[in-house]
Amino acid sequence: MVVIPARDAEATLGAVVRGMKKALPEATVLVVDDGSTDATSEAARDAGADVIRHEVNRGKGAALQTGFDEASRRGVESVITLDADGQHDPACAPGLLGALDASDVVIGSRDRDRSGMPWIRRATNSVMTSIVSGLAGTKIEDTQSGYRAIRSEVLAAVRPGSFRFEYESEFLIEAGRKGFRIGSVPIPTLYNAPRSHIDPFRDTVRFIRLLFRRWTH
Repeated sequence: MVVIPARDAEATLGAVVRGMKKALPEATVLVVDDGSTDATSEAARDAGADVIRHEVNRGKGAALQTGFDEASRRGVESVITLDADGQHDPACAPGLLGALDASDVVIGSRDRDRSGMPWIRRATNSVMTSIVSGLAGTKIEDTQSGYRAIRSEVLAAVRPGSFRFEYESEFLIEAGRKGFRIGSVPIPTLYNAPRSHIDPFRDTVRFIRLLFRRWTH
């Protein structure tokens, strides 16, 4: 199953869904609409995706967890996650799935020097990746990438307490501490999204709270 958390992604989501259905024709594509105020759900359905909708915005982590719970309910063997804004190339999905032969979680790792990532995001990504790797107890190439392949066994064992953008970091920390193998494959990233839902101050505070909670437990 492909799980795509989406909020106000009407402009980009259709192309993402169609790209994933082409790259993985046997996979179910599930969009979790996290309280969008535009036609995100309609765009997903028009492109052939299944849709679960949160009537109010609950956060990216909550949307991912809803998708993971549905994947577990349907008994899927593995899940691919990616963002709805068109920054991830759907053609890379088979490579992520193939890498699950040697890992339990596979992250699409961006080349921070060549991807066109703004310098401030490169610096933030490097610092966060180092910290999360240390807390997880294993080296992780790119902890901030939302393009991932995950085995069903991990979904059954890992359930973060966070609900927004810090969820993805907490997921890796918990997975690493439980002994799951975390690998990576290189991916390109295009910084062409119309806008980001990340609030630099608010989400940095949430990340710091996550680090404090995990550092002391």
